[in-house]
Amino acid sequence: MDYKKTEAPVSTITRDINEISDKSGNIYESVVICAKMADQINAELRKELYEKLEEFATYNDNLEEVHENREQIEVSKYYEKLPKPSLIAMEEFLNDNIYFTEGNSESTEEQ
Repeated sequence: MDYKKTEAPVSTITRDINEISDKSGNIYESVVICAKMADQINAELRKELYEKLEEFATYNDNLEEVHENREQIEVSKYYEKLPKPSLIAMEEFLNDNIYFTEGNSESTEEQ
């Protein structure tokens, strides 16, 4: 998914806890689902950012030649302005864009 075109808010907003818990039946399960998705989103965005910044990398060991690279700064600023992965994950979760399955809830008690 293209996370750069998401409708997620840039800053934290208040959410209805009942709406979040209704999706999975349990608020804690919903939070875990969003947290795992946020980790995946973060990994994808980080990989993409590092690939773009790698294009600007120079491999000189001379500290005197450190200079400001305008394109590198613009790329970094663009990624800083994107919504946080947790907000993107919550937006996707509430819009039913995340597929999840319930774990095995059968008890295995011996009597």
